[in-house]
Amino acid sequence: MSTTHQAAIVPQKGGPLAVVQRETPTPAPNELLIQVHAVALNPVDIYQRDMGMFIQDYPAVLGSDVGGIVVKTGSSVTLAPGTRVTAFASAFMHKGSPNYGALQRYVLVSEEMVAVLPESYSFAEGCVFPMAALTSWNGWLWAGVPREASSKGKEGVLVWGAGSSMGSFAVQGAKLAGYIVYATASPQHHEYLKGLGASRVFDYKSGDVLEEIVDAAKEDGLIIKIGYHATGSQQLSVDVMDALRGDGEKVKLAIAPMVDASVKVPESVETAFVSPPEDLEARHEQCAWIFKTWLQEKLAARQVVVSPKIKVVEGGLESANKALDELKAGVSGVKLVLEL
Repeated sequence: MSTTHQAAIVPQKGGPLAVVQRETPTPAPNELLIQVHAVALNPVDIYQRDMGMFIQDYPAVLGSDVGGIVVKTGSSVTLAPGTRVTAFASAFMHKGSPNYGALQRYVLVSEEMVAVLPESYSFAEGCVFPMAALTSWNGWLWAGVPREASSKGKEGVLVWGAGSSMGSFAVQGAKLAGYIVYATASPQHHEYLKGLGASRVFDYKSGDVLEEIVDAAKEDGLIIKIGYHATGSQQLSVDVMDALRGDGEKVKLAIAPMVDASVKVPESVETAFVSPPEDLEARHEQCAWIFKTWLQEKLAARQVVVSPKIKVVEGGLESANKALDELKAGVSGVKLVLEL
C-alpha cells in the first residue's frame, strides 16, 4: 500500500477543489482507515467549499458519506480489514481536517460511525445511508421516538420535505418504528414515498396544505405530536405542527437544516436542530446505536431502501466540483454520487 493517495482538497475559502496527492494517515485506537469506493454529496459540502462553513484551517477535505473497504484499524476496533462498510466521515465535525473528509481515496472514520455493508448493496448505493441515518435518527430520538419498534396505533409523524435524502430516510425510519407517516413533497415523488412507507403524501406547494393535513388527520383519527423538517419552508411546517396539536398540548419539530431564526415559533411548538448529544459519552453511545445496531441490522435484513435514487456523476474526484455545482443548482428526487 502506498504512503500517499489522491484527494480533492479545498485549497482556500471559496474553492474550487483541487485534486492532489496527500499522505495517507494512520488510524488512532478507535478509528478505521477506509479505502473509499463511493461518496454521496450533501448540501453541507457546498457550504464548506463556497463559504468555509465549519472549516478551521486550509487545505481541507470535504465529504461525509462513504462506501468502501476497511484497510487498517486501530487497536480497539473489532472490524477486520477487508470488511465492506458504509461510514460517516465527519468532515464538518472535524472542522475540515483533511484526514476525515470523504473526497479522497483513503479516509479516517471513528468506529462508532461505521456499519457493515452487505454484498447485496453496491458501494454507490451504500454510501447514501450515513448522513441520512444519522440526521433522521438524531431528530427522531430528540423528539421522543423510541429505539425499539412497536405498534403505535393511531400515533403519527409528519415529515416535511420527504423527497429529499434526509426526508425520505426519515419516512423509512418512522415507518419501521411503528408510526403512521404523513409526508409532504412535490407531486412527482408521491407514489415513490408511499412505497417507502408514507400513508399520505401532500403537495407542499398547495395553498391549502395546512388544512389538507389537519383534515386528513381528523379523518384518520390520527394523533401527530412529532415532526421532522428536512427541507422547505420552516415557517409552514411549524404552522402545520401547531395546527395538529390538541388543546393544551405541545408538539416537537426536529429540523435538519440550520434553524431559521426568522421563523415565528409559538410556545406550543418545540424545535431543535438535529445534532447528536453534546455530551461526548452520550454522543458516542447514540451514534453507535444508529450505525452499529439499527442501520447494520436493517441493511442485513434488506429493510431499508436506497433513497432517493442515486445518480452517479462520472469522472471520480476530478468531477467533484462539477457534481457540487450540479447539487447547488438544484436536484430533486436523486442523490449525487461519485465513484472512485
